[in-house]
Amino acid sequence: MNNENTKSQDYYVIDFIHILKSVWRRMWIVVLVAILGGFVGFFSSSFLITPEYSSSIMLYVNNSSFSLGSSSFSISSSELTAAQSLVKTYTVILKNKTTLDQVNEKLKEKTDIEYTWGELYDMIEAFSVNETEILEVKVTANDPYVAAEIVNTIAEVLPDRISEIIEGSSMEVVDIGAVREQKVYPNITRFTEVGLLIGAVVALVALVILALIDDTIHDDEYILRTYDYPILAKVPNLLGTSDKQYAYYYQRKKNIK
Repeated sequence: MNNENTKSQDYYVIDFIHILKSVWRRMWIVVLVAILGGFVGFFSSSFLITPEYSSSIMLYVNNSSFSLGSSSFSISSSELTAAQSLVKTYTVILKNKTTLDQVNEKLKEKTDIEYTWGELYDMIEAFSVNETEILEVKVTANDPYVAAEIVNTIAEVLPDRISEIIEGSSMEVVDIGAVREQKVYPNITRFTEVGLLIGAVVALVALVILALIDDTIHDDEYILRTYDYPILAKVPNLLGTSDKQYAYYYQRKKNIK
């Protein structure tokens, strides 16, 4: 009978009040670890991660009517889906190996900088501006001057490349690439905030785990709250007052004599 009662009461009780009190007493640890995480995020984004810079150009494509191979198309200004389709077409042509090889050759002639096709491919982004026929091309590099040089070289090569492939289509440069010395990655503020958040979360999780595995009885309220047993007596802290300490010291000194 006793064994059945013991098995029926074999469960684990989570005392949320005890966890909250335990975490609150050690809240300084959370603050300290959060500050440490923020410092790690700030230091890594400022000194360890290679910064990246970007420069972009805007190109207008005059495509009221053009032909691609044996197929002909007619585009009106109200057909937004067609404009989006054209952006995809020009992006494919831009990031084609032949086009990027021409960009690389022209870039090498001007600056002695040379990239592989794969490297240039990863550095280039192209998208429509507000679903219009304006194509924006952005280049991201580790140097702001290199990024501007590459994107301006694309502005020289891409119009001729488009006119060679798509009959009746022309491309005009709306805005050239400028040197922007403000880095786009990493964001020091965001890295610092993420470091603070991660540090605080890690510290809180660690303190909650420590509180869960702590089976020490800290006070009589914990016994009354956790177990259904009455408290019959309390053992006083004999070393808690100066009088008890003095009496203990006096008695020990007397025995020595």
